[in-house]
Amino acid sequence: MFTIHLKEDEKAILLEMLESCISDLKSEISDTDNLEYKTMLKGRKAILIKLYETFQIPEVETAISRIN
Repeated sequence: MFTIHLKEDEKAILLEMLESCISDLKSEISDTDNLEYKTMLKGRKAILIKLYETFQIPEVETAISRIN
């Protein structure tokens, strides 16, 4: 586990990029016939969603969760 410190504008750009990648993956998954490739893309999408959700958590909540 590591800690990353971002300014608000950096965080906003990162969230926009994650949203774009997730959206692109949705299209690519639906257009893919290869089951193995589709499974890999779904795994990648799940990781990006988890990252997106993590960066949505306010820093105060994150700090509290590290204490508990």
